[in-house]
Amino acid sequence: MVARTRLAVWGDPIAHSRSPRLHAAAYERLGLEWEYGRQRVDAAGFAAALAALDGSWRGLSLTMPLKEVAHDAADHLDAHARLTGAVNTLLLGESRQGFNTDVGGIVDAFAHARAGTVQDVRILGAGATAASALVAAVELGARRAEVRARRPESAERLQRIGGALGIPVTVVPFAAPAADVAATIATLPSGTVLEPSVSAPLSASGGVLFEAAYAPWPSALAAGWDDGAVISGFEMLLYQAVRQIRIFLYGDQDEPLPEEDVIVAVMRSASMED
Repeated sequence: MVARTRLAVWGDPIAHSRSPRLHAAAYERLGLEWEYGRQRVDAAGFAAALAALDGSWRGLSLTMPLKEVAHDAADHLDAHARLTGAVNTLLLGESRQGFNTDVGGIVDAFAHARAGTVQDVRILGAGATAASALVAAVELGARRAEVRARRPESAERLQRIGGALGIPVTVVPFAAPAADVAATIATLPSGTVLEPSVSAPLSASGGVLFEAAYAPWPSALAAGWDDGAVISGFEMLLYQAVRQIRIFLYGDQDEPLPEEDVIVAVMRSASMED
């Protein structure tokens, strides 16, 4: 039997990804001779690339624009993947098991930042990460959510998720008046710069900011945020990667790794190396 020791992150673009550093550091600490690489794969080429994998492949991490097509390719889905319609982790074998670790990564990022309970949240953007952000917000205690989207009709999926989770989701344009919220989760593309007339009211009323973008850092939004705490998207990247490693090792994203605090520290250090 061929040992399943190969893993990779796929996406387009992918050259910037820090995932290989994070995973390699963890596997070395765990004493596993697992190879973790990266490959540029777009949505159109995903099915063919997946079909070409042999028995040496244990799993894949998926980034944009592959989370929806990976969801459709999975034979089994975890609860977060079913809710969001997005898979960022495939465990390969006799069947393809799809997971969404972005939700847990956001929850863990808030927890480790000691950001407290989030009773109301504002989400900027309406894509796949926004769906994960909404589910994470509910797990953090949110009872209502406001979504700001350039095209409000694009947020219909988020309203369906809100309905399934039993919380109201209000969708408004970016420039709508801003009431105070406990937390803001920004899921806009890296490099997005909002007009000051839009960003200033959001900052003044937005509470804790979780900025999913982490390169370059600080983002324009984070740099102009008021006195509230700011959590970098790197924290989500780190903790969702920890959950992926749990899946690749145990098949369960909630089963802690041995000496997990040490492994997280090693991963964090590796991400900062030149």
